[in-house]
Amino acid sequence: MGWVVFVAGAVLSWGIYGAMLYQGGVALGNPLKALLCVGVAYFLVGVIVPVATLSAQGDLSGFNATGIRLATIAGILGAVGAACIIWAFRAGGLPVYVMPLVFGGAPIVNVLYSMMVHPPKVAPSPLLYLGFLLASIGAGMVLYFRPTA
Repeated sequence: MGWVVFVAGAVLSWGIYGAMLYQGGVALGNPLKALLCVGVAYFLVGVIVPVATLSAQGDLSGFNATGIRLATIAGILGAVGAACIIWAFRAGGLPVYVMPLVFGGAPIVNVLYSMMVHPPKVAPSPLLYLGFLLASIGAGMVLYFRPTA
């Protein structure tokens, strides 16, 4: 059950991410400068911390080609997602529009991809597809009823 704390951390972090990324891009005068800062942050958190932790645990070896390939592609997808958010902002999108669409659509894509990789043993309940519809409607409602600034 301790994993729920980390889920809450991801929700909090990513919930603030888009709006703060937009603010950083505006303050820097160019959203691509904000993306560069994100890259530095990814390096600090995504490289330095695991290298230090794995070194301390004596577990900095034992990588295999499949794991490296899949994890690297996943990292590329994360970075491409961040770049796409930046370019959405650069093209005039605001966090109040961009982020609900991203976070409304991403869970649907995640479930569909996960079902491809790990096919369900039994047919999914029709309520899954209702959930897809409700997630889409929910993102639309967040956009439609957003507070005005």
